[in-house]
Amino acid sequence: MHPTLKPALRRGWRDLSTVQFGVAPAHALVLGPMDTATSSFLTLLDGTRGLPLLHEEARRMGLPDGHVDRLVGELSRAGLLDDSTGGGPAADGLRGRSGVMDRLRADLASLSLSSSEPGEAIGKLAARRAMRVRVQGAGRVGALVAAILAGAGVGRVDVLDGGHVEPWDVAPGGLPAESIGERRDAAARRLVRGSAPDRPPRAAPPKRSAATDRPGGTGPDAEGEAGLSLVIIAPRDGLHAYAPDAGAAEELLAAGTPHLYAGVIEGTGVVGPLVLPGATACAGCLFRRRSDHDPTWPRMLAQWRSGRARHVPACDLALSTSVAGLVAGHALAFLDGAPSACTDARWEASVPNFAWHARPVRAHPACPCGAAAHIKGDRLTTDTDPHATMAG
Repeated sequence: MHPTLKPALRRGWRDLSTVQFGVAPAHALVLGPMDTATSSFLTLLDGTRGLPLLHEEARRMGLPDGHVDRLVGELSRAGLLDDSTGGGPAADGLRGRSGVMDRLRADLASLSLSSSEPGEAIGKLAARRAMRVRVQGAGRVGALVAAILAGAGVGRVDVLDGGHVEPWDVAPGGLPAESIGERRDAAARRLVRGSAPDRPPRAAPPKRSAATDRPGGTGPDAEGEAGLSLVIIAPRDGLHAYAPDAGAAEELLAAGTPHLYAGVIEGTGVVGPLVLPGATACAGCLFRRRSDHDPTWPRMLAQWRSGRARHVPACDLALSTSVAGLVAGHALAFLDGAPSACTDARWEASVPNFAWHARPVRAHPACPCGAAAHIKGDRLTTDTDPHATMAG
Protein backbone atom coordinates (compact mmCIF):
# COMPACT_ATOMS: atom_id res chain seq x y z
CA MET A 1 0.00 0.00 0.00
CA HIS A 2 1.17 3.51 -0.90
CA PRO A 3 -1.10 5.81 1.14
CA THR A 4 -2.11 9.16 -0.27
CA LEU A 5 -4.46 11.80 1.08
CA LYS A 6 -7.31 12.21 -1.37
CA PRO A 7 -6.22 15.11 -3.58
CA ALA A 8 -9.81 16.05 -4.37
CA LEU A 9 -10.24 17.42 -0.83
CA ARG A 10 -8.67 20.81 -0.10
CA ARG A 11 -6.93 20.97 3.26
CA GLY A 12 -6.99 23.85 5.72
CA TRP A 13 -6.22 24.48 9.41
CA ARG A 14 -9.09 25.68 11.57
CA ASP A 15 -6.61 26.35 14.38
CA LEU A 16 -3.11 25.18 15.38
CA SER A 17 -4.26 21.61 16.14
CA THR A 18 -7.36 21.04 14.00
CA VAL A 19 -7.34 20.32 10.26
CA GLN A 20 -10.35 20.35 7.92
CA PHE A 21 -10.42 18.21 4.80
CA GLY A 22 -12.83 19.44 2.14
CA VAL A 23 -14.80 22.62 1.56
CA ALA A 24 -18.37 21.59 0.75
CA PRO A 25 -20.41 19.99 3.58
CA ALA A 26 -21.16 16.82 1.59
CA HIS A 27 -17.60 15.55 2.01
CA ALA A 28 -15.89 17.85 4.53
CA LEU A 29 -14.36 16.33 7.69
CA VAL A 30 -12.53 17.84 10.66
CA LEU A 31 -9.74 15.96 12.48
CA GLY A 32 -7.95 16.89 15.65
CA PRO A 33 -6.17 17.43 17.91
CA MET A 34 -3.04 17.08 15.79
CA ASP A 35 0.48 17.97 16.86
CA THR A 36 3.05 19.79 14.73
CA ALA A 37 5.08 16.66 13.90
CA THR A 38 1.98 14.77 12.73
CA SER A 39 0.84 17.69 10.59
CA SER A 40 4.27 17.73 8.93
CA PHE A 41 4.04 13.98 8.40
CA LEU A 42 0.80 14.45 6.46
CA THR A 43 2.75 16.00 3.60
CA LEU A 44 4.52 12.64 3.10
CA LEU A 45 1.21 10.89 2.34
CA ASP A 46 1.40 11.61 -1.38
CA GLY A 47 1.35 8.08 -2.79
CA THR A 48 5.09 7.88 -3.51
CA ARG A 49 6.03 5.91 -0.37
CA GLY A 50 5.01 2.52 0.93
CA LEU A 51 4.45 1.82 4.63
CA PRO A 52 8.03 0.63 5.35
CA LEU A 53 9.48 3.89 4.03
CA LEU A 54 6.85 5.91 5.91
CA HIS A 55 7.87 4.14 9.13
CA GLU A 56 11.49 5.14 8.53
CA GLU A 57 10.51 8.76 7.85
CA ALA A 58 8.41 8.81 11.04
CA ARG A 59 11.35 7.60 13.14
CA ARG A 60 13.56 10.33 11.69
CA MET A 61 10.88 12.88 12.63
CA GLY A 62 10.77 11.56 16.21
CA LEU A 63 7.27 10.11 16.03
CA PRO A 64 6.62 7.22 18.45
CA ASP A 65 6.39 3.59 17.32
CA GLY A 66 2.94 2.66 16.05
CA HIS A 67 2.02 6.28 15.36
CA VAL A 68 2.06 5.83 11.58
CA ASP A 69 -0.18 2.77 11.66
CA ARG A 70 -2.66 4.48 13.98
CA LEU A 71 -2.71 7.62 11.83
CA VAL A 72 -3.12 5.68 8.58
CA GLY A 73 -5.90 3.64 10.17
CA GLU A 74 -7.76 6.72 11.38
CA LEU A 75 -7.45 8.47 8.01
CA SER A 76 -8.61 5.34 6.21
CA ARG A 77 -11.64 4.88 8.47
CA ALA A 78 -12.52 8.52 7.91
CA GLY A 79 -12.50 7.94 4.14
CA LEU A 80 -9.65 10.42 3.61
CA LEU A 81 -7.04 7.99 2.35
CA ASP A 82 -6.43 6.43 -1.03
CA ASP A 83 -3.87 3.92 -2.27
CA SER A 84 -1.87 4.89 -5.33
CA THR A 85 -1.13 1.20 -6.07
CA GLY A 86 -4.51 -0.33 -5.16
CA GLY A 87 -7.50 -1.46 -7.19
CA GLY A 88 -6.24 -4.79 -8.53
CA PRO A 89 -4.88 -5.91 -11.93
CA ALA A 90 -7.43 -3.97 -14.00
CA ALA A 91 -6.48 -0.77 -12.17
CA ASP A 92 -2.78 -1.52 -12.77
CA GLY A 93 -3.52 -1.86 -16.48
CA LEU A 94 -5.31 1.48 -16.49
CA ARG A 95 -2.43 3.19 -14.68
CA GLY A 96 -0.10 1.93 -17.40
CA ARG A 97 -2.00 3.97 -20.00
CA SER A 98 -0.78 7.42 -19.06
CA GLY A 99 -2.68 9.29 -21.76
CA VAL A 100 -5.94 7.63 -20.78
CA MET A 101 -5.30 8.29 -17.10
CA ASP A 102 -4.71 11.97 -17.82
CA ARG A 103 -8.12 12.15 -19.50
CA LEU A 104 -9.80 10.38 -16.57
CA ARG A 105 -7.88 11.95 -13.68
CA ALA A 106 -10.65 14.41 -12.78
CA ASP A 107 -13.23 11.60 -12.84
CA LEU A 108 -10.96 9.52 -10.61
CA ALA A 109 -10.68 12.36 -8.11
CA SER A 110 -14.47 12.67 -8.02
CA LEU A 111 -14.94 8.91 -7.61
CA SER A 112 -12.57 8.95 -4.64
CA LEU A 113 -15.03 11.16 -2.75
CA SER A 114 -17.72 8.47 -2.83
CA SER A 115 -15.30 5.58 -2.24
CA SER A 116 -14.41 4.74 1.34
CA GLU A 117 -11.72 2.09 0.85
CA PRO A 118 -8.20 2.95 -0.40
CA GLY A 119 -7.85 1.90 -4.05
CA GLU A 120 -11.61 1.54 -4.48
CA ALA A 121 -12.01 4.56 -6.76
CA ILE A 122 -9.57 3.46 -9.45
CA GLY A 123 -11.02 -0.05 -9.19
CA LYS A 124 -14.43 1.37 -10.11
CA LEU A 125 -12.94 3.43 -12.92
CA ALA A 126 -11.19 0.37 -14.33
CA ALA A 127 -14.40 -1.66 -14.03
CA ARG A 128 -16.21 0.86 -16.26
CA ARG A 129 -13.94 -0.14 -19.14
CA ALA A 130 -15.46 -3.64 -19.15
CA MET A 131 -19.06 -2.39 -19.16
CA ARG A 132 -21.44 -2.06 -22.06
CA VAL A 133 -24.23 0.50 -22.18
CA ARG A 134 -26.79 1.04 -24.90
CA VAL A 135 -28.40 4.42 -25.53
CA GLN A 136 -31.65 4.27 -27.49
CA GLY A 137 -32.09 7.64 -29.16
CA ALA A 138 -29.60 10.04 -30.73
CA GLY A 139 -31.31 13.37 -30.32
CA ARG A 140 -30.23 16.26 -28.13
CA VAL A 141 -30.46 14.13 -24.99
CA GLY A 142 -29.35 10.69 -26.14
CA ALA A 143 -26.32 11.73 -28.18
CA LEU A 144 -24.95 13.85 -25.36
CA VAL A 145 -25.54 11.08 -22.81
CA ALA A 146 -23.62 8.65 -25.01
CA ALA A 147 -20.74 11.10 -25.34
CA ILE A 148 -20.58 11.69 -21.58
CA LEU A 149 -20.59 7.98 -20.75
CA ALA A 150 -17.85 7.26 -23.28
CA GLY A 151 -15.80 10.20 -22.02
CA ALA A 152 -16.20 8.99 -18.42
CA GLY A 153 -14.55 5.69 -19.28
CA VAL A 154 -17.43 3.30 -20.07
CA GLY A 155 -15.76 0.80 -22.38
CA ARG A 156 -18.53 0.26 -24.90
CA VAL A 157 -21.39 2.65 -25.60
CA ASP A 158 -23.79 1.61 -28.37
CA VAL A 159 -26.30 4.08 -29.82
CA LEU A 160 -29.45 3.03 -31.64
CA ASP A 161 -31.62 5.37 -33.71
CA GLY A 162 -33.00 5.69 -37.21
CA GLY A 163 -33.29 8.41 -39.78
CA HIS A 164 -30.90 11.25 -40.50
CA VAL A 165 -29.57 14.09 -38.38
CA GLU A 166 -31.81 17.14 -38.54
CA PRO A 167 -30.65 20.70 -37.77
CA TRP A 168 -32.59 20.67 -34.49
CA ASP A 169 -30.72 17.53 -33.34
CA VAL A 170 -27.49 19.53 -33.12
CA ALA A 171 -26.27 20.47 -29.65
CA PRO A 172 -22.94 21.50 -28.06
CA GLY A 173 -21.27 18.30 -26.83
CA GLY A 174 -23.71 16.21 -28.85
CA LEU A 175 -24.14 15.83 -32.60
CA PRO A 176 -22.23 18.58 -34.42
CA ALA A 177 -23.56 20.74 -37.23
CA GLU A 178 -21.32 18.89 -39.71
CA SER A 179 -23.38 15.73 -39.16
CA ILE A 180 -26.64 17.21 -40.51
CA GLY A 181 -27.96 14.87 -43.18
CA GLU A 182 -25.94 11.85 -42.00
CA ARG A 183 -27.47 8.71 -40.55
CA ARG A 184 -28.08 9.33 -36.87
CA ASP A 185 -26.57 6.03 -35.74
CA ALA A 186 -23.38 6.59 -37.76
CA ALA A 187 -22.99 10.17 -36.53
CA ALA A 188 -23.57 9.07 -32.93
CA ARG A 189 -20.98 6.28 -33.21
CA ARG A 190 -18.41 8.78 -34.44
CA LEU A 191 -19.29 11.10 -31.56
CA VAL A 192 -18.78 8.26 -29.07
CA ARG A 193 -15.42 7.32 -30.57
CA GLY A 194 -14.25 10.91 -30.42
CA SER A 195 -15.38 11.31 -26.81
CA ALA A 196 -13.75 8.15 -25.44
CA PRO A 197 -10.27 8.49 -23.90
CA ASP A 198 -9.15 5.39 -25.81
CA ARG A 199 -10.41 2.38 -27.70
CA PRO A 200 -12.45 0.01 -25.52
CA PRO A 201 -10.81 -3.26 -24.43
CA ARG A 202 -11.56 -6.22 -26.68
CA ALA A 203 -14.76 -7.94 -25.57
CA ALA A 204 -14.96 -11.70 -25.13
CA PRO A 205 -17.05 -13.47 -27.79
CA PRO A 206 -20.64 -14.06 -26.61
CA LYS A 207 -21.55 -17.52 -25.36
CA ARG A 208 -23.76 -19.45 -27.72
CA SER A 209 -27.11 -20.74 -26.54
CA ALA A 210 -30.23 -22.37 -27.91
CA ALA A 211 -31.80 -18.91 -28.17
CA THR A 212 -29.04 -17.49 -30.33
CA ASP A 213 -28.96 -20.58 -32.53
CA ARG A 214 -32.59 -20.12 -33.57
CA PRO A 215 -33.20 -19.11 -37.21
CA GLY A 216 -32.98 -15.36 -37.49
CA GLY A 217 -30.97 -15.03 -34.28
CA THR A 218 -33.79 -13.57 -32.20
CA GLY A 219 -32.36 -14.49 -28.79
CA PRO A 220 -30.95 -11.99 -26.32
CA ASP A 221 -27.42 -12.12 -27.77
CA ALA A 222 -28.66 -11.45 -31.28
CA GLU A 223 -30.73 -8.51 -30.07
CA GLY A 224 -27.82 -7.21 -28.00
CA GLU A 225 -29.40 -7.78 -24.58
CA ALA A 226 -26.77 -10.15 -23.21
CA GLY A 227 -23.80 -8.45 -21.60
CA LEU A 228 -25.54 -5.09 -21.27
CA SER A 229 -24.91 -3.34 -17.96
CA LEU A 230 -27.59 -0.72 -18.63
CA VAL A 231 -29.89 0.58 -21.36
CA ILE A 232 -30.76 4.27 -21.43
CA ILE A 233 -33.99 5.00 -23.28
CA ALA A 234 -33.76 8.60 -24.47
CA PRO A 235 -36.18 8.92 -27.41
CA ARG A 236 -36.22 12.06 -29.54
CA ASP A 237 -39.97 12.16 -29.04
CA GLY A 238 -40.15 12.95 -25.33
CA LEU A 239 -43.63 11.47 -25.03
CA HIS A 240 -42.02 8.02 -25.14
CA ALA A 241 -39.91 8.93 -22.10
CA TYR A 242 -42.71 10.66 -20.20
CA ALA A 243 -45.23 7.89 -20.94
CA PRO A 244 -43.10 4.94 -22.08
CA ASP A 245 -44.64 2.00 -23.90
CA ALA A 246 -44.43 -1.05 -21.65
CA GLY A 247 -44.42 -3.36 -24.66
CA ALA A 248 -41.24 -1.79 -26.01
CA ALA A 249 -39.36 -2.81 -22.84
CA GLU A 250 -40.59 -6.43 -22.69
CA GLU A 251 -37.29 -7.84 -24.00
CA LEU A 252 -35.34 -5.81 -21.45
CA LEU A 253 -37.55 -7.06 -18.63
CA ALA A 254 -37.31 -10.65 -19.85
CA ALA A 255 -33.50 -10.41 -20.07
CA GLY A 256 -33.27 -8.76 -16.63
CA THR A 257 -31.54 -5.73 -18.14
CA PRO A 258 -31.69 -2.53 -16.06
CA HIS A 259 -32.99 0.44 -18.05
CA LEU A 260 -33.37 4.14 -17.39
CA TYR A 261 -35.74 6.57 -19.10
CA ALA A 262 -34.90 10.18 -19.99
CA GLY A 263 -36.15 12.86 -22.35
CA VAL A 264 -37.81 16.23 -22.90
CA ILE A 265 -41.55 16.57 -23.46
CA GLU A 266 -42.65 20.06 -24.43
CA GLY A 267 -41.00 22.22 -21.74
CA THR A 268 -40.43 19.48 -19.16
CA GLY A 269 -37.33 17.37 -18.66
CA VAL A 270 -37.74 13.82 -17.37
CA VAL A 271 -35.16 11.50 -15.79
CA GLY A 272 -36.31 8.11 -14.54
CA PRO A 273 -37.46 5.74 -13.46
CA LEU A 274 -34.49 3.39 -13.34
CA VAL A 275 -36.05 -0.02 -13.79
CA LEU A 276 -34.43 -3.00 -12.10
CA PRO A 277 -36.51 -5.82 -13.62
CA GLY A 278 -38.65 -7.62 -11.07
CA ALA A 279 -37.50 -5.35 -8.24
CA THR A 280 -38.59 -1.78 -9.02
CA ALA A 281 -41.47 -0.12 -10.85
CA CYS A 282 -41.42 -0.38 -14.65
CA ALA A 283 -43.15 1.41 -17.54
CA GLY A 284 -46.19 -0.86 -17.09
CA CYS A 285 -46.46 0.15 -13.44
CA LEU A 286 -46.22 3.81 -14.44
CA PHE A 287 -49.06 3.40 -16.95
CA ARG A 288 -51.30 1.51 -14.54
CA ARG A 289 -50.78 3.95 -11.68
CA ARG A 290 -51.55 6.90 -13.94
CA SER A 291 -54.65 5.16 -15.31
CA ASP A 292 -55.90 4.46 -11.77
CA HIS A 293 -55.75 8.16 -10.94
CA ASP A 294 -56.98 9.37 -14.34
CA PRO A 295 -59.35 6.97 -16.17
CA THR A 296 -59.04 9.06 -19.35
CA TRP A 297 -55.27 8.58 -19.48
CA PRO A 298 -55.30 5.55 -21.85
CA ARG A 299 -57.60 7.41 -24.26
CA MET A 300 -55.49 10.57 -24.19
CA LEU A 301 -52.27 8.61 -24.61
CA ALA A 302 -53.64 6.72 -27.60
CA GLN A 303 -54.45 10.03 -29.30
CA TRP A 304 -51.01 11.51 -28.58
CA ARG A 305 -49.24 8.41 -29.86
CA SER A 306 -51.28 8.09 -33.04
CA GLY A 307 -50.50 9.90 -36.24
CA ARG A 308 -47.31 11.58 -37.37
CA ALA A 309 -46.02 14.75 -35.77
CA ARG A 310 -46.15 17.67 -38.20
CA HIS A 311 -43.93 20.01 -36.25
CA VAL A 312 -40.51 20.12 -34.64
CA PRO A 313 -40.91 19.04 -30.99
CA ALA A 314 -40.05 21.57 -28.30
CA CYS A 315 -36.66 20.74 -26.81
CA ASP A 316 -35.01 23.63 -24.99
CA LEU A 317 -31.23 23.37 -25.37
CA ALA A 318 -30.41 24.21 -21.76
CA LEU A 319 -33.08 21.81 -20.50
CA SER A 320 -31.98 18.94 -22.74
CA THR A 321 -28.38 19.48 -21.64
CA SER A 322 -29.47 19.41 -17.99
CA VAL A 323 -31.40 16.19 -18.58
CA ALA A 324 -28.42 14.59 -20.31
CA GLY A 325 -26.07 15.54 -17.48
CA LEU A 326 -28.45 14.26 -14.80
CA VAL A 327 -29.21 10.97 -16.51
CA ALA A 328 -25.52 10.36 -17.23
CA GLY A 329 -24.73 11.04 -13.57
CA HIS A 330 -27.39 8.61 -12.36
CA ALA A 331 -26.23 6.03 -14.91
CA LEU A 332 -22.60 6.25 -13.81
CA ALA A 333 -23.56 6.07 -10.13
CA PHE A 334 -25.57 2.91 -10.86
CA LEU A 335 -22.72 1.37 -12.87
CA ASP A 336 -20.32 2.14 -10.01
CA GLY A 337 -22.59 0.32 -7.57
CA ALA A 338 -24.09 3.30 -5.73
CA PRO A 339 -27.77 3.49 -4.74
CA SER A 340 -29.85 5.42 -7.26
CA ALA A 341 -32.39 8.14 -6.53
CA CYS A 342 -34.12 7.12 -9.79
CA THR A 343 -35.42 3.73 -8.65
CA ASP A 344 -39.17 4.01 -8.06
CA ALA A 345 -38.95 7.72 -8.85
CA ARG A 346 -38.90 10.12 -11.74
CA TRP A 347 -37.19 13.51 -11.65
CA GLU A 348 -38.80 16.39 -13.50
CA ALA A 349 -37.93 20.01 -14.21
CA SER A 350 -39.64 22.55 -16.44
CA VAL A 351 -38.65 25.78 -18.10
CA PRO A 352 -38.18 28.51 -17.15
CA ASN A 353 -37.34 27.81 -13.48
CA PHE A 354 -35.48 24.47 -13.87
CA ALA A 355 -36.43 23.33 -10.35
CA TRP A 356 -35.90 19.56 -10.17
CA HIS A 357 -38.32 17.54 -8.06
CA ALA A 358 -38.98 13.83 -7.65
CA ARG A 359 -42.28 12.11 -8.31
CA PRO A 360 -42.69 8.60 -6.85
CA VAL A 361 -43.26 5.75 -9.30
CA ARG A 362 -44.59 2.82 -7.30
CA ALA A 363 -44.85 -0.78 -8.43
CA HIS A 364 -48.40 -1.78 -9.39
CA PRO A 365 -49.84 -5.06 -8.07
CA ALA A 366 -51.51 -5.79 -11.45
CA CYS A 367 -48.33 -5.36 -13.48
CA PRO A 368 -46.82 -8.64 -14.69
CA CYS A 369 -43.28 -7.34 -13.98
CA GLY A 370 -43.61 -8.70 -10.43
CA ALA A 371 -42.02 -5.73 -8.69
CA ALA A 372 -44.99 -5.22 -6.37
CA ALA A 373 -44.71 -8.79 -5.10
CA HIS A 374 -40.97 -8.36 -4.61
CA ILE A 375 -41.47 -5.19 -2.56
CA LYS A 376 -44.27 -6.81 -0.54
CA GLY A 377 -42.03 -9.78 0.17
CA ASP A 378 -39.22 -7.52 1.33
CA ARG A 379 -41.55 -5.64 3.68
CA LEU A 380 -42.97 -8.90 5.05
CA THR A 381 -39.48 -10.21 5.72
CA THR A 382 -38.47 -7.00 7.45
CA ASP A 383 -41.63 -6.90 9.55
CA THR A 384 -41.39 -10.50 10.72
CA ASP A 385 -37.62 -10.68 11.24
CA PRO A 386 -35.96 -7.55 12.65
CA HIS A 387 -32.55 -8.97 11.77
CA ALA A 388 -33.36 -9.67 8.10
CA THR A 389 -31.81 -6.47 6.84
CA MET A 390 -28.56 -7.30 8.65
CA ALA A 391 -28.05 -10.55 6.72
CA GLY A 392 -25.82 -9.00 4.07
